[in-house]
Amino acid sequence: MAKRTEEQTGRHATLASLLEVSQALAGANDLRAALHRVLERLERYHGVVRGAVTLTDPDTGDLYIEASIGLNADGRKARYKLGEGITGRVVQSGKPIVVPEISREPLFLHRAFLGRRSGSQEFSFFCVPILVHRKPVGTLGVDLLFHKDRDYQDETRLFSVVASMIGQALAAHQLLEDERKKLLEENTTLRQELRERYDFSNIIGTSGPMRQVYEQIHQVARTNTTVLIRGESGTGKELIAHAIHYNSTRAKKPFIKVNCAALPETLIESELFGYEKGAFTGAQARKRGRFELAEGGTLFLDEIGEINPSTQVKLLRVLQEREFERVGGTETLKANVRLIAATNKDLETAISEKAFREDLYYRLNVFTLFIPPLRERKSDLLLLADHFVAKYSREHGKNIRRISTPAIDMLVSYHWPGNVRELENIIERSVLVCDGNAIHGHHLPPTLQTAEASETVTSTSLTDAVEQFEKDLIADALKTTRGNRAKAARMLRTTERIVNYKVSKYEIDCSRFRG
Repeated sequence: MAKRTEEQTGRHATLASLLEVSQALAGANDLRAALHRVLERLERYHGVVRGAVTLTDPDTGDLYIEASIGLNADGRKARYKLGEGITGRVVQSGKPIVVPEISREPLFLHRAFLGRRSGSQEFSFFCVPILVHRKPVGTLGVDLLFHKDRDYQDETRLFSVVASMIGQALAAHQLLEDERKKLLEENTTLRQELRERYDFSNIIGTSGPMRQVYEQIHQVARTNTTVLIRGESGTGKELIAHAIHYNSTRAKKPFIKVNCAALPETLIESELFGYEKGAFTGAQARKRGRFELAEGGTLFLDEIGEINPSTQVKLLRVLQEREFERVGGTETLKANVRLIAATNKDLETAISEKAFREDLYYRLNVFTLFIPPLRERKSDLLLLADHFVAKYSREHGKNIRRISTPAIDMLVSYHWPGNVRELENIIERSVLVCDGNAIHGHHLPPTLQTAEASETVTSTSLTDAVEQFEKDLIADALKTTRGNRAKAARMLRTTERIVNYKVSKYEIDCSRFRG
């Protein structure tokens, strides 16, 4: 009965130790600390006097001690070559080795456990391999007091189970480490792509108004000044905000965007400043606001003219004092955030109508950028159109090389109420419906083809309209052939004499198509 009770106690201790070992290894962020806790459990439940977990150095291939108990400072620095000593042989063979009496084992190097040859106490040494994906990557080595009636086979099984659990933890840790490195690399790559995407050189336009915008961006980007971007809808205000952020000293920090017009008045405040648990119905947990998410970086408030008066007051305080409270909270939070705001609204009129606070306007209006509408930068239109043709040809697998002369004339004569955004949408549609390698007038949407809709209504006769179409057709052919009338005639399936006659009749300057 006493023997059975002793066996039951031993089994309970084994189960308890394995449970605690698994808990020590589960989800551990600090691998060394977790391994040290494992050795402590073996010390408490199984009488381990000294123990060490050795791992393979990926650079040198040597074995080093990652975690230990009962070793002095010099012992913890011990290293082994593959195949050297008991530890090196276990990693080399992938099989456990047991030394019942270490004083009688000539292969024992006594490198980690310095000075244990002296004294009358004898020890038994167990060294089992740690496997990751069936490959030895280290060992679990422990010293137990020598007992002549010790069940070495049973003890070896126990330490092998613990080594197996360590191996699984190492594999999981390596997987997490690889994933972390992958995410860091992806994050670095994405930041670089964003920086390149929103570089000044990628903002298309060489007109006078755009050159002035570039100069102003260069002036303000490297500062922490609040910027107000004004311009009609579709002019590219968000693109300018991105360019300012990714060319500033805050480029490595977050860039958070908020469209104030897209959020209901009841939500805009909680979205910007966050809220505490129980602040209102449905607030079941604390939520960080956009100001907190943008800490150290840039907060871009688009359509800022649409925010309600109560939120304007809080926003003014953040700009003045650099601090705020969450909705329903009392804790004052600091805001290290650069603010870029944008609007297509006439803020001066909104101030006179008491819809926008005058003091907030002056806090925002520190450095103002006016983005010109597309109709005032017609010289940029063809650059933008060619850029969008190339972009959407790649995206949709088309081989569109150019825009025909009549189609260009239609684009240039249009008044573009939707600005660059409308141009981009029109070009994408044209690329989709185009069945050749050039965009022609009939590929453009009806808005551009309807005189009334495009504000190009003219009173003209059928004869004049046909002559205009004929002139455009010949000009397009001459453009394709770089002014070569013979090739243009063959393209149009007519004679060179007729082409020469039409060129003279319509006073087409062929020299502008050459070179």
